[in-house]
Amino acid sequence: MYAEERQQAVVQQVVAQGRMSVAEIAALFAVTTETVRRDLTALEALGLVRRVHGGAVPASALTTLEPALGERDAANVEAKGRIARAALELLPPAGASILLDAGSTTARLADAIPATHRLVVFTHSVSIAARLAGNDRIELHLLPGRVRPHTHAAVGATTVAAVGVLRVDMAFMGANGVSVGHGFSTPDSEEAATKRAFVLAADRVVGLVDATKVGVDSSVRFAALDEVDVLVTDASIQRDDRAAIAGADIEVVVA
Repeated sequence: MYAEERQQAVVQQVVAQGRMSVAEIAALFAVTTETVRRDLTALEALGLVRRVHGGAVPASALTTLEPALGERDAANVEAKGRIARAALELLPPAGASILLDAGSTTARLADAIPATHRLVVFTHSVSIAARLAGNDRIELHLLPGRVRPHTHAAVGATTVAAVGVLRVDMAFMGANGVSVGHGFSTPDSEEAATKRAFVLAADRVVGLVDATKVGVDSSVRFAALDEVDVLVTDASIQRDDRAAIAGADIEVVVA
């Protein structure tokens, strides 16, 4: 079977089954997993499938379900801890200003900030603000807005307007999905608008995203790949995904 014939057959199988892993495709077509990953990369570039962690889904499949904060906090705990510790190395010097996006991994970064490190911190996350409120070395600003029960984060026009007048040294961002084709994304449009404002307000943007979300597209993009300076992820990221993202001129830090 020629490569073009195999790739066409892969698309047909992925559409028929709704999702296939790299290993399943390799076994079905008697090729190596490296060949499958190359096929999926080519097919994604053509808009025929979407890469997800460990496999592929039909091109029309977008992540629309948003896990609640408690569910996210309990997932991939060790990887998120490693990511947060690696992100500490990227903190700007004492006296600098940062934006902390809502999320379970950014919350771990908030926990890890040394008590001796003086920072100005802006956040829209009630949970993160509560974690930092007792640190007298941090000048803490909780951004206004309607708090979503799902994420404990302030969103809406008031939040976006408050961020719009800021200029900070660095923003630490979470995401529900990161891919070469779609960038950094999240399911909720109001969350996306707030995240977008964070990206525009920062001199340097750092994404804190565990590898299960790499290669995944959520429904609303808030940043293109080239608008983020550093992606901090964990060691289970697929080699092809890491290379593709690094090829978009983003520094990839593997914790």
